[in-house]
Parts: sequence; structure tokens; C-alpha cells
Amino acid sequence: MTVHDERGQARELQIPAERGLTVYLDKRELVTLMTLGAHPEWLALGFLRNQRLVHSVHDIDSVTVDWSLGEGEVGEPGVAAVRLREGVRPAQPDAPSRVVTTGCGQGSVFGQLMADVGTLQLPPAAQAQLAQSRLYRLLETMRQQETVYKQAGSVHGCALFQGDELLFMVEDVGRHNAVDTIAGWMWMHGIDGADKVFYTTGRLTSEMVIKAAQMGVPVLVSRSGMTQMGLAVARSLGVCAIGRALNRRFVCFSAPERLVRDVEWPAPEA
Repeated sequence: MTVHDERGQARELQIPAERGLTVYLDKRELVTLMTLGAHPEWLALGFLRNQRLVHSVHDIDSVTVDWSLGEGEVGEPGVAAVRLREGVRPAQPDAPSRVVTTGCGQGSVFGQLMADVGTLQLPPAAQAQLAQSRLYRLLETMRQQETVYKQAGSVHGCALFQGDELLFMVEDVGRHNAVDTIAGWMWMHGIDGADKVFYTTGRLTSEMVIKAAQMGVPVLVSRSGMTQMGLAVARSLGVCAIGRALNRRFVCFSAPERLVRDVEWPAPEA
């Protein structure tokens, strides 16, 4: 599009195109998500998984996405219609316990998620660790990615790593959409999170930590900071939360026993 800068000069600039996607579960409208729409099927699946509205991916018969209503323009949203297998009923969240959170692009969860935090189990620290040298390689991999953020800004990115390998990356309007898309991708492909590292550009709130734990991922890395409740949840679950991670700088907020210090630093000057 054409914009005008501080000098009044016209120049061309790219901006991300967001559109609405309304998720239906067995013809019941659940939510409208504002999204870039890169992987709408996985986004819908991840939303259902992380909101605990469906217990197993095997309970799902089909996911049908139709953008024709919105046609990519401002107006009616597209539709992601999820149908359960015959005889399967969705979970019924307790509506009065619904909690509004700080998420962008989505930002609401059912209160039952917080109540169920204690049921989440992650592998012990001795079985799931991240070497500091590997963390630096992960950050360098993310720096080199050609992304929507580099071209247009205004988006969040999330990525899943196994060792040094980048398994999957997605960008979206909100960080919750991005993490839900990865959750849906993992669910669809039966991928376990115990030996994975999750990276996000967004801040580490309680909901982000819970979603990572629901995916079974014990190490969470963010380019941004962390909230007090996010820290409390991470400590209670044993999630290694690493924030402000850029280049060779970072802060380990919780579970430092999962971080292997294998990088030599010069002794500080007296």
C-alpha cells in the first residue's frame, strides 16, 4: 500500500492482511479469531485442544474451512466448521467461570483451564534440558528466517524445535493464534512435546505457559518478557521459561535446572 512518511513523502509499504475466522463445533459457534489465515485447520484444532473443548484428535471427524464469505476483505468472516465423530460430545465449559486474559488476536480462556493446571505433567528436569549453546543456535536460526515480521511487522511468530532442527514455524496477528496453530499441527501429527523447545516472540503470560505445558513442552523461550502470573504457573509446573532472549542475552525466569550451562564466559572484572 502507499503511505506517507514524516516528511510527507509517499512510499510503498507492506502490511499484514488479517481476516476473521469463525470456529464452529458441531454447528455451534464458539469464537471468531482474527488471523492471517496461513493454516486455518490447524488453528481451529489447536484452539479446541488448548481450550479443552475436545479431548482427543481422534474424536474429530472433519475440519472444513470456507473463506468465501469474507473473501479476504473487511466484512463477514470465513468459517472453520469442525465436526465430531458420531456419538462424541464436546466438553461443556462452565460459562460463569470464563476468564478474559491479555491475549491479542484471541485473548479469552475458560476458567477451567486455571483450575486444571495441577493435572499437567512434564518430564523431569534430568530428562528434558536445553544446552545454552543450543539456545544460541535456536536464536540464530530464528534471526535468519524470512518472515512476515521482517517485511511488514505487526505480527507474532511461534516455532517448535527439536534439538537444532526447526520443525514448524507460524506467524499470526496474535501470539495465541500462533501457538494454537502449532498445537493443532502437533495434535494432527501425533507429535509429543517432551523433547521439544517452544519459541515465541510474545510475552510469557500465564495462558502462554499453560498452553505450552498442555502441549507437553518443558522449555519455553521468548524474545519478550514475562508476567507475574506466568512466572507462578511456570514454577508450579516446572517449565523452564527463558525470556528477553536476543542474540547472546537472555534471562532464565524459572526451572534453571533444565538449562545446561555449557558456554564459557570470562570472569567478571573485580
